[in-house]
Amino acid sequence: MKDLTNSNIERQNILNNRFALERIQSYLGIEGLLFQGEFKFTKQMVADFFEIDISTVDRYLAKFKDELKHNGYILIRGNLLQDFKLQFGHLIDKATKTTVLGLFNFRAFLNLAMLLVESDKARHLRSKILDIVIDTINQKTGSGTKYINRRDADYLLSAIKEPKYRKEFTDALNNCVEMGNYKYALYTDKIYEYIFKEKAKEYREVLKLKGNENVRDTMYAEVLDLIASFETGLAYELNKKRDELGRKLSPFEVDKVFKNFAEHPSQLPHIDKARIKMASRDLHFRDAFHQKLEHYLQAVTPDDFERFLGERSIDFNKELEKAIDVFKRLKESKE
Repeated sequence: MKDLTNSNIERQNILNNRFALERIQSYLGIEGLLFQGEFKFTKQMVADFFEIDISTVDRYLAKFKDELKHNGYILIRGNLLQDFKLQFGHLIDKATKTTVLGLFNFRAFLNLAMLLVESDKARHLRSKILDIVIDTINQKTGSGTKYINRRDADYLLSAIKEPKYRKEFTDALNNCVEMGNYKYALYTDKIYEYIFKEKAKEYREVLKLKGNENVRDTMYAEVLDLIASFETGLAYELNKKRDELGRKLSPFEVDKVFKNFAEHPSQLPHIDKARIKMASRDLHFRDAFHQKLEHYLQAVTPDDFERFLGERSIDFNKELEKAIDVFKRLKESKE
């Protein structure tokens, strides 16, 4: 089981997932004090819930100040504090005696629950949080995340275009490279290694793919687009080099073309983006850890949760059927 107390990324993945947060809040059944359209909790309320001293809350606020503020902990003073006192001063004695007051929203409250090691209630809650997160993702994806990439509305277009760029690349290898059929697998693996540091076999092992499952069917749209960019760009460079030499290229010459293309500064931002997306999404959604991309791990963004679990996500099979119908109508109109 994941240890939320030791991983900022794992904590943030949960706090960025509004679908899981809604279920966690419903499970807990706590609301707090409704202030400016959001439920708030004072330090005393938080301390009482987790059965700890306020001094413990203060210690965590000092140690994890930036993280807790990022997730909704605020200090109110002045007119805002006066408004709060007018609404809730009769419920909270200390609210009438202070010039500054710290308030947690539900995200910050949950954030603290994932940090506290002194509270048994927080420890039990962490276990339940992980169960709810897993169940939420399974419910949203139909109990399977291996092909969660297909829920992205951008995936279908990338997948449709990908074979065209693939053919440009394989044609270039056929016409420009002095080597047998082994070259197709060899140089495809080189592209994968340049982009996400893994050969196809390693990628399959990380995602636990079966022998009949296609590697590219599991890739995110951004990764497919970058592979397509590599393949069409390398096809151009290989054809150009063959024309310059007036002959096919040796493996040594092909390797040089690959290296020069992949290490061009213009590629680096796109490679970094693809590595971050693949490593971070796979770890959270698929529980698949790309060890060679560990340096690129980040929290999954709220936008990605909307993209893969929310209203912006799609039913791939239905969208594919629609696309096929469109292609059929276009074909019939030309006959």
